[in-house]
Amino acid sequence: MLKRVGLFILTNVLVIATISIIMQVFGIESYLSDTGINYFSLLVFCSIWGMAGSFISLALSKFMAKKAMGVKIIQPGAASGVEAELVEMVHRLAQTANLPKMPEVGIYESPEVNAFATGPSKSNSLVAVSSGLLNHMNRSEVEGVLGHEVAHIANGDMVTMTLLQGVINAFVMFLSRILAYAVSNFLRNDEGGISYALHFVFVIVFDIVFTLLGSIVVAAFSRYREFHADAGSAGFAGREKMIAALQKLKSYSERVDQNSAPAMNAFKIAGKSKWLAIFSTHPALEDRIKRLQGAM
Repeated sequence: MLKRVGLFILTNVLVIATISIIMQVFGIESYLSDTGINYFSLLVFCSIWGMAGSFISLALSKFMAKKAMGVKIIQPGAASGVEAELVEMVHRLAQTANLPKMPEVGIYESPEVNAFATGPSKSNSLVAVSSGLLNHMNRSEVEGVLGHEVAHIANGDMVTMTLLQGVINAFVMFLSRILAYAVSNFLRNDEGGISYALHFVFVIVFDIVFTLLGSIVVAAFSRYREFHADAGSAGFAGREKMIAALQKLKSYSERVDQNSAPAMNAFKIAGKSKWLAIFSTHPALEDRIKRLQGAM
């Protein structure tokens, strides 16, 4: 747990330092002054902070996943038994999906029955499965799961999610600061100036509100991409295998690894629904099974 916290802190420090350097290099100054808001500076400020953070996270995604989840990478030339079968299935599915380069394949120790795919591009990706999945699924079901993960890579879901999150982040920052300035301006002090402390408080409040609203959009697209990846797996591995895999996942849906890195949950094949379905990154497994059965 301490290792994961350390990686999280290190990543965020790297993101902040990188963006700060970019801001200095391009000479981007504060968007707020006593005379009002410089909307162009604000737009550039929000775009850099919103998009740069997302793309730095994407660039580090495979490395962070390996470290946070403790993924053991399988070396194709030295693999045998179950590991060799796993690599062979991923490579065959990747060829069917016309990926430009074979993904790395790995296993992480966890009692949960799950798998995920990540990486900054189709040519630089990772497919990892839990030890729990290998212990509780047969070969056909594993192939269905792997087909789903390869479909995520082939569809470019990691990049698309990054773009969407970056746009949402930039929009949230831009709108929050405009509204915070408007409210602060309305509540200006007796000397006619804006209270920067009050402005900062309103920025935080509006950031929280709009981030929650933005997360609904991100979660909706995440649910869509899960249906799309299920359909992709049905094409790559076979519809019956994907349905069987989802049915097996449903029977083990309560088996969740509490020590798993929360940041990886959206990239796994199965996820626990939150208290509100609109914030869930995964559709209900029942709905995913019905969607595939209805397409037969």
